[in-house]
Amino acid sequence: MTRPCGLSALLLTILVALVASMDIHSNVLKVLRPFKTIEFSDGNMRQCLWFAMKEFNKESEDKYIFLVSQILQAQMQLTDRVEYMIEVEIARSSCRKPLTNRENCIIQENSKLEKRMTCIFLVGALPWNGDFSLLKKDCSDV
Repeated sequence: MTRPCGLSALLLTILVALVASMDIHSNVLKVLRPFKTIEFSDGNMRQCLWFAMKEFNKESEDKYIFLVSQILQAQMQLTDRVEYMIEVEIARSSCRKPLTNRENCIIQENSKLEKRMTCIFLVGALPWNGDFSLLKKDCSDV
């Protein structure tokens, strides 16, 4: 007779565990460490910037590739991943899409093709897994 009672206790334990694991505020991001300024030389930040620019150029309807001309600010925060907020100035390059590895791209200056923008990228990353996602992109002409 102890078997049904044991089974009931197991089912009750599983039910309590499931209810306890549900977070009614699951849409609220838990910040473990708020944004903090980091060095521009930070390797993970650079990897995230490379990813953000790759995504920017993929989505851009411009015929030319844009390059980072200047990093203005870089910050990092910890949530369920590492998040990098990177503010950069980007500029149209001499390279047309699609980019090949053989091209030597330079920024267009003093020509009718010159175009500069300021962008803020928010990149979520699990760099140790090679997992990156562009969470936010906000660009405006300079």
